[in-house]
Amino acid sequence: MHESNNMKALEMDLAAEHGIDSVQLSRELENLRAGQRLELLYGRLGDRLVASTSFGLQAAVMLKLLHDHAPKVPVVFIDTGYLFQETYQYAETLMEMFPLDYRVYVPTISAARMQALWGNLWENGKADADRYGVITKMEPMNRALREIGGDAWISGLRRAHSVTREERAFAEQQKRTLKLYPILDWADAQVDVFYHQHDLPKHPLAEQGYVTMGDWHSTVPSLNGTADGTRFNGEKYECGLHLDSGTPDFQI
Repeated sequence: MHESNNMKALEMDLAAEHGIDSVQLSRELENLRAGQRLELLYGRLGDRLVASTSFGLQAAVMLKLLHDHAPKVPVVFIDTGYLFQETYQYAETLMEMFPLDYRVYVPTISAARMQALWGNLWENGKADADRYGVITKMEPMNRALREIGGDAWISGLRRAHSVTREERAFAEQQKRTLKLYPILDWADAQVDVFYHQHDLPKHPLAEQGYVTMGDWHSTVPSLNGTADGTRFNGEKYECGLHLDSGTPDFQI
């Protein structure tokens, strides 16, 4: 409890330092359309903004919105080294379709070295899966934020993705990073309509029953149309990138 209170105090101090009230900002964003949200954020935060993409199943939505409403924001792509072949191919298609300022970041430990030292971390239960997430996703994203100089991170996270995201606000102060979710309230049907309206290409694996997209070794097609059990053998859904980090030197 004491540690939790200290973290909340740190978040309040950082919010005051940055001049951003995340609660008030969430209220403002809630009443806007996704494109208007991005325009407001860019107008208010400018060079402090960094976006991310996984080139997953809904990636084209956020890239289209960024291209149309905030094209100067750097877009970070975390290449874990374990993505599906189709994801890499889809990434090339979308980068050509939406020419943005893409920045590719990879783990400091190669896939071969990691497996030689610790084996297949994704197979050994939640603790090792969490460690895998820190190595392959959280550390590269933290490094990207530091090197780019951003402290406000735009993500395509949606509440509809999973129960772990239902209580998210449009803006959250998490350690030193203000996290921002322009399509947080979009339902799956709204995503489908957007794809149809703008004739956007779907991820090649969408037709094979995948409802969520991660690394090839820990992502499987859905058996019932939901994301339950489709990541890490059902032991966890979040890869770690959008959870609070207890690692002291991380700003995310």
